[in-house]
Amino acid sequence: MSGHDAGAAIGQEEVLAGGNMGGAVRVGVSVRRRADAWSPTIQRLLRHLRQHGLDWAPEPLGRDQDGRDSVSYLTGEVPQYPLPEWIWSEQILTDAARHLAQLHAASADFDTADASWQIPAHEPVEVICHNDFAPYNMVFTDGRLTGVIDWDTASPGPRVWDLAYLAYRLVPLTDPANGDGLDSDVDQRARRLRLLCDTYSRHHGHKVGPATVLPVTVRRLHDLAHFTQTCADAGQEDLRSHVHLYRRDAAWISAHTKALNGYRRLRPS
Repeated sequence: MSGHDAGAAIGQEEVLAGGNMGGAVRVGVSVRRRADAWSPTIQRLLRHLRQHGLDWAPEPLGRDQDGRDSVSYLTGEVPQYPLPEWIWSEQILTDAARHLAQLHAASADFDTADASWQIPAHEPVEVICHNDFAPYNMVFTDGRLTGVIDWDTASPGPRVWDLAYLAYRLVPLTDPANGDGLDSDVDQRARRLRLLCDTYSRHHGHKVGPATVLPVTVRRLHDLAHFTQTCADAGQEDLRSHVHLYRRDAAWISAHTKALNGYRRLRPS
């Protein structure tokens, strides 16, 4: 869900753009959407994360009088494509890596018994992945990352599954022809990828490097292309152009893996 800016009055509903499933509305200080089988698990996950100090995750509010899933509204700016220039600052890159490390550390002991997930788990299960940890699901205040939204597709998986997608979106690891990316050369991207990995590893205590992230990013993009193709074939024709985009980006990463993995390791700050 996006469009987190000036507010709706209590009791009034404001339709929010974006969102994994759509249909999200703001009602005062809360965000509501249709409840699904996985909604109780996501509510429990958010409660668990906040109990572990992640005050930048929405507060779970249960269900409203209409049976809709409800979470707290996070005030701030959620960037949308084309992304603003400030989103590419190194401060935001390292902030995002630090927040992802916090999520993974806090979720490692989440009780998955009787859990229901919209997205199937990916092996090996190490943490709970957000599965869409990207700028368009981040809330910023005065240029600093202050919240992360759209948790409905969270599910168990390996740490690198999330880190790879964050790298794809925020390094970025995109073909230069992809207008959603940053106009930068391979050396700059290799340096940003190393910075992302080193920052995540330093804050999580679990080392993950570019050599691990890059092949998983390629796999994620092919999975995403397959999923998008299925959606397009089912009638969501507006998604069809994205299939080629994801496959082209995956091919670009494969062609430049050696260069992207070649930047020297940064010294811990």
